[in-house]
Amino acid sequence: MDKLKMHSKNLTEANIDKLAILFPNCITEALDAKGELQKTIDFDLLRQELSASVVEGPQERYQLNWPGKREALLAANAPIAKTLRPCRDGSVDFNKTKNLFIEGDNLEVLKLLQEAYLNQVKLIYIDPPYNTGTDLIYEDDFSESIDVYLEKSNQVDVHGNRMVANPEANGKYHSKWLSMMYPRLRLAKNLLDYDGVICVSISDIELKNTISVLNEVFGELNYVNTISVMAKVSAGASGGGEDKRLKKNVEYIVIYAKSLDDFNTLAHLYTERPLIDVINEMRAEGESWKYTSILLGADERIFFGTIKDGDGNPIDIYKRAGVRRTTISKACKQEGISEADAYKKYFKQIFSDTNAQTSIRTRVMDAVGRLEDSEILEVEYVPRSGRDRGVKVVHTYISNTVRRVIWLHDVADASGDQIIKKEKLGTLWDNFDYNNVGKEGDIPFPDGKKPIDLIRTCIDLYNGREGIFMDFFAGSCSLPHAVMKANSLDSGSRRFIAIQIDDAIDKSNKKYESAIKFYEENNIPLKITEIGKERMRRAGSRLKVDIVGTEDANQLDTGFRVLKIDTSNMKEVYYTPDAVSQDLLSGQVDNIREDRTAEDLLFQVLLDWGVDLALPINQQVIAGKTVFFVDGSALVACFDTSIGEDFVKQLAEYKPLRVVFRDAGFVSDSVKINVEQMFKLLSPATEIKTL
Repeated sequence: MDKLKMHSKNLTEANIDKLAILFPNCITEALDAKGELQKTIDFDLLRQELSASVVEGPQERYQLNWPGKREALLAANAPIAKTLRPCRDGSVDFNKTKNLFIEGDNLEVLKLLQEAYLNQVKLIYIDPPYNTGTDLIYEDDFSESIDVYLEKSNQVDVHGNRMVANPEANGKYHSKWLSMMYPRLRLAKNLLDYDGVICVSISDIELKNTISVLNEVFGELNYVNTISVMAKVSAGASGGGEDKRLKKNVEYIVIYAKSLDDFNTLAHLYTERPLIDVINEMRAEGESWKYTSILLGADERIFFGTIKDGDGNPIDIYKRAGVRRTTISKACKQEGISEADAYKKYFKQIFSDTNAQTSIRTRVMDAVGRLEDSEILEVEYVPRSGRDRGVKVVHTYISNTVRRVIWLHDVADASGDQIIKKEKLGTLWDNFDYNNVGKEGDIPFPDGKKPIDLIRTCIDLYNGREGIFMDFFAGSCSLPHAVMKANSLDSGSRRFIAIQIDDAIDKSNKKYESAIKFYEENNIPLKITEIGKERMRRAGSRLKVDIVGTEDANQLDTGFRVLKIDTSNMKEVYYTPDAVSQDLLSGQVDNIREDRTAEDLLFQVLLDWGVDLALPINQQVIAGKTVFFVDGSALVACFDTSIGEDFVKQLAEYKPLRVVFRDAGFVSDSVKINVEQMFKLLSPATEIKTL
């Protein structure tokens, strides 16, 4: 029994709870003066969160730690002076599409997207490089030499002698992999909407560390599930060490919510099989199929009374007499119809009453007592949890022992030619075709290609047909393909953001021999980004053909806007004006790099202002000047020179929410000074900036 506190509120605990919201990774466990565990702040990590340089901290504590973690945290928080440049070559429907394909290191890209897509992404699916003990593609700036690493992690002494017998089996590769993943996951969390979810495909090698790092980034309370995926046919997945270990035929998907309280229920997820197949299989295995009763009819219902649930909320009870019922077998015999036809004919009336105990049933039994064989109850209330939380439901009870009726139409669907049984999706996913995965997208890709149906199942974790879906290890672009496929099937308007580093295919890799031949025959450059773009083009074209002639054909977005990461459009003087000497000032009048276009500048403005990079862009010529209108008049930009007052007045007539000019683009300093006054007079709500 808990004791009363008998003291005022502990403000220290309250402050720790506040910090836990902002910095969940800084909450740890420590022993108090009595030797008992208590929640506390990791002040070293908190200092690191608020510091622009590496902070040392020797205190031991319960936490996930590895050599290089502080550098990884610094890498996540450090700003970069880069931009995304539009690339119309390679894009599809650049002006109309809402989808993005971004070429570049995903750590840098995720940083650039922080403003524009903060709390905007509904689902992130990633299939990161599995840790095989070899070097990773993503060699971030904070990585260290092997000699420095070994010394810092106490694997060699001061004389360079190794302290472990087998360096291949020590933590080196785990730490390097964690240092690669940690900053990316931290940045990805910021992009997820509050009801969003992240799915990470991983093998058993880093499964434990994946869960540990996701616990730290997202919080252990936001863990949803770990899915076991049958990744190969019965022969088993490939892998070394099979002389001493069992074959690998399972991979994993670890799922975390941004906020489990806001995350949508997963009650909408089912696997589907023909009902007759399910019944025949159960019979063959000696099991009893429960949905065999038919309610033929009953008299009008009469109000019995109102009781309360555990929270004091009302439960209304109604009785119906004159119940008439039969069974599937009797209906088949009396009417001379097949079992399949009986299930179709009486689909809405078929039920099972072999349900489990519930708290509501107990309360109903206490109020009503026993029922007559000719009576049923209809109970109306609003559940406070579960699939129907917050929605009024009607539950039926039957028989002397007041058993809950479960209707067949609640667990099956009869909208098509046959009845389909819906089975609640569990944590073993084994219905994906890996035999033909290489053919999906009409393009080969030997590295980690995942079945479209697997990705679509992940997409379905978010219960909605719109929103942004992201993959920042895009590879051959399975997720964009799956998003387009999902939209083609349910008329959805989901969008994707795919990010992939522009890495070349290794011609010496034997597993790529047949794929390289295909790429060369089809004039596809030997780069992962080019393979991904070609797959999206082919998949989009095929999906359009599949629905040609339907209303959805013109609505399906199979395009993508290609953006490439690059150095900032601005010269160094823009960031460090104090570093320019007096004799060089004449060459710094224009602070924009000479090789950048107006459209390049526009996209850096969109990033800086936190505007969606997929908004429609309309280019017009006004008074001889090129003007960009983003999403109507949400943002108007002109980067031409010799901007005068008459032109500014014309732009103000559009009453844009935001307007931006080149800093050195005005015809005179007086015009530049007067711009704000002109907009205050003609369009006072407009926000004005220059670059």
